[in-house]
Amino acid sequence: MDIPDVKEKWIGKINEITIGATKEDGGTRTSVVKVGGHTTLPFLTFEGEMGNKPVVAGFISDVVPDWPDAVKKAIGDEINNPVEWAQKNVEEFGVDLISLKLIGADPAGKDASPDECAKVVEDVLKGVGVPLIIWGCGDDEKDNAVLPPCSQVAKGENCLIGSAKETNYMTIVAICKADKHKIISEAPVDINIGKQVNILLQDAGFDLKDVVMYQTTAALGYGFDYVYTILERARIAGLKGDELMAAPQICDVAGETYRVKEAVADEDVLPGWGTIEKRAPMWEAVCANVYLQAGADILILAHPDAISITKEVIDRSMQ
Repeated sequence: MDIPDVKEKWIGKINEITIGATKEDGGTRTSVVKVGGHTTLPFLTFEGEMGNKPVVAGFISDVVPDWPDAVKKAIGDEINNPVEWAQKNVEEFGVDLISLKLIGADPAGKDASPDECAKVVEDVLKGVGVPLIIWGCGDDEKDNAVLPPCSQVAKGENCLIGSAKETNYMTIVAICKADKHKIISEAPVDINIGKQVNILLQDAGFDLKDVVMYQTTAALGYGFDYVYTILERARIAGLKGDELMAAPQICDVAGETYRVKEAVADEDVLPGWGTIEKRAPMWEAVCANVYLQAGADILILAHPDAISITKEVIDRSMQ
């Protein structure tokens, strides 16, 4: 008897987005990164094309994050200098692009000035040739002051800037249109709000083909399964033809992993769980590699072991 064809037949395609600009494109990057372009769910190449393979962005910040000493030691002394940290990510860890988070701008922390933040962005761009993702500190009011000068010093470099929310999207749209950058649209693990933010960006005159979606990120054990389903639903909607959801997706795995006790507490707090030197990067790697299956196109990672494991999984899955 005939064997029925049970393969899914998708009508949509995930937008292909280029991050970074070489000299020929008016920038100074030595390479660019392309994400998206899929016509199937992750790695199901018998149903369609994977487009561009997922990429790893190396996490760096303008100040040393509050992470376990074991993680800082694995990264090295370069963690004290964002330029050197970025260079090590590229030259030793082999990341595809750099994700710079301006933690120091947080009013509850260092409260770095917009000019100080812009100088960090400028120095990192001079220090490495890969494309750059630029994040504020997460405080909307401060980010509205910090991100414009950061965007300006990176003008023409085709960076990815985040994040645009319902509360501050007009500022992000204005600077990205003026300085020719891409936008990260953020929603709090809510597919409907994610769509609404994209509608707002579109209504403000920004091309959704230049948008990467960020449904926040959860670490393993902390709403991880729910975020997975949101990423998956967004990807399926895009493949079904919903142009508002046909964007590549980004996950800040490192930023979330090192906020949970299982990845930061040593054996004296969690007896029998193994040393933090091994457990921390494994927690980060597991999060990253499961999100790959949900539809993550850009994974932000910090620990060199997590980066190495994830890059290997990506290469093997694309074969």
